[in-house]
Amino acid sequence: MRALIVEDEKRLAAALKRIFEDQAFVTDVVYDGKSGVEYALCAPYDIILLDIMLPDIDGFEVVQTIRSKKVSTPVLMLTAKDSVPDKVNGLNAGADDYMTKPFATEELIARIHALTRRSGEVVLDELAYADITLDLTGCDLKKENASVHLSPKEFEVMRLLMNNPKSAVLKETLILNVWGAESGVEDNNLEAYISFLRRKLRFLNSSVTIKNLQKIGYRLSQEEG
Repeated sequence: MRALIVEDEKRLAAALKRIFEDQAFVTDVVYDGKSGVEYALCAPYDIILLDIMLPDIDGFEVVQTIRSKKVSTPVLMLTAKDSVPDKVNGLNAGADDYMTKPFATEELIARIHALTRRSGEVVLDELAYADITLDLTGCDLKKENASVHLSPKEFEVMRLLMNNPKSAVLKETLILNVWGAESGVEDNNLEAYISFLRRKLRFLNSSVTIKNLQKIGYRLSQEEG
């Protein structure tokens, strides 16, 4: 199962990510409304946890936008706003459920499972780009009949890159999602894992490369040959 968290409070977002991962969800985290829309449109999720008060565009607009694009993923709104009009606005915009902060972890988990049961149990087993596939259950990177196992952090970096094959993934986004907001990890740690992944792509004789976008981040690319 896969989850998307859209929450601008980074400590809360990190805590929510741990809750989801404890429930065996593969979890992406973004910190503004615009990124929330981009992620929701680019990858199939089983649930989206969405704050209302966000940078760029608020949660109401995020829901309205993804629903207008025919994204039917269940959306649970989590916010400090607890007035009836706010709840009504969220539900009318297309949200499926609503919780207020502070919340009990047990209640959040119960609502998550209720929403994902309601939406069915369709699980994505792999991601594909060009001539490679990433096994989301076994953490193996494959090309045809060859495969190589990825470490947990290599897997998370590659998964984020393959979830966004046509756009750059910011270094900050990779570090925050793979290591966490409080990790103190720097760019050179990330660069080491990018180097490991490039080596494994070469081992598979793949046409896929990881492009370094100066001072921005990384993007997958396919070499013509």
